Amino acid sequence: MKQILVLGAGKSSPYLISYLLEQAEQNDWFVTIADMDLELAKSRLGESTRGSAIRFDVNDSEMRASHIKKSDVVVNMLAPRFQHLVGLTCVRMGKHMVSVSYEDIRMRDLAPDAERKGVLMLTEIGLDPGIDHMSAAQMIHKIREKGGMIKSFESYGGGLPAPDTLSNPFKYVISWNPRNVVMAGENGAQYLEKGKIKIIPWHNVFQSTWQLEVPGIGMMEAYPNRDSLSYRERYGFKEADTVIRGTIRYPGWCETWAQIQRLGLPNEKMRIPNLKEKTFAELTEMFLPLSIGTQTSIDKRVPRFLNINPTGQIMEKMRWLGLFSEEKIGIDVETSAQVLTHILADKLRLRDDARDMVILLHRLIAEYPDEGNRKEEIVSTMLHYGEKAGFTSMAKSVGLPAALVVKLLLQDRLPLVGCHIPTHPMIYNPLMDELEQEGFKFNEQVKEIPNE
Repeated sequence: MKQILVLGAGKSSPYLISYLLEQAEQNDWFVTIADMDLELAKSRLGESTRGSAIRFDVNDSEMRASHIKKSDVVVNMLAPRFQHLVGLTCVRMGKHMVSVSYEDIRMRDLAPDAERKGVLMLTEIGLDPGIDHMSAAQMIHKIREKGGMIKSFESYGGGLPAPDTLSNPFKYVISWNPRNVVMAGENGAQYLEKGKIKIIPWHNVFQSTWQLEVPGIGMMEAYPNRDSLSYRERYGFKEADTVIRGTIRYPGWCETWAQIQRLGLPNEKMRIPNLKEKTFAELTEMFLPLSIGTQTSIDKRVPRFLNINPTGQIMEKMRWLGLFSEEKIGIDVETSAQVLTHILADKLRLRDDARDMVILLHRLIAEYPDEGNRKEEIVSTMLHYGEKAGFTSMAKSVGLPAALVVKLLLQDRLPLVGCHIPTHPMIYNPLMDELEQEGFKFNEQVKEIPNE
């Protein structure tokens, strides 16, 4: 019996686990669901007899090695900081690892040992990164087959509430780890635009936005996401003079989040004593300098400090979040980022009468030297909607690609070893076919660009 170990039972795991348990019935597999929260792991298992739930501490080296050793494939759904720890143990034990987190240099350093052990360390196999990689790689391959070159590459993704269920002022819902939303942009961003490298420091990410027309949805806003430059080499189009990876939001998100960031609330380094007993207003007060004064109410001093309209939409959204509330925080937290994470998880939760959606959009400009340098713009868009009171689109779009790779590995249909992201045709060709059958379909619009 083949053994699958799923590490992490959080918001992105439900569909992955459900799919693997269903496949386990058909393929004589067994799924172990491991999480620090045993009750959460049990809830993901349900009544299935093809799996078990265990309490798991990834930092316990003996526990980690013991469970990985007994597995054929390990699916890492834990926070990114644990990926290398899991990968290192998998390589040492000679076990495949499938992970939704971004690859980093420490994972790439495992490549020689992974190849020697004959195992696959596949990272970035979720939605974004994941489906975005595979769909883009497939598009690029088709363009090159026709003799084309990639002159410009833009790729955008976002997990959002569906347009028919916009239930809060932020037009956003938490369908994945809220900590990641709070700390988005913490490392800044860089990208290539018209041959020029653009570097955006962390405190300017949400002020570096632009409009983006999404077919079927309308005008949205986008901001740069992490390091776009590395994808120029990964996709192999050094001739491209524009390479941008960005995140999609409804208009208005970024201007508000930029001010929350300016206040300093997304800080997970500074430990604040006795935070549980403070009010939300007292926490916000800590980020205001004495020069602003203390004679007027906090919701008058905050706009003065930030130099924003005191009666505008940004202040209304901050007020709605409860940043000026006299209610006690009342939970065991140590940092302002943890408080903000708690607020978002509560105020922006996805209600049972609402549904989420995910968007992926690629915009490429291809040039064909053998056709008189003819140019065309290709816009490829995927819209996918979740179920009300069921699986979210985020859970399905993150979990299904990873689950499909597990199936390929256990059925001996993926003879690939070493450290990879899913830009190899042995991965993206079979997965994109199955994903389309599951409703993840891209629609392309192509138009000619007149030569200047």
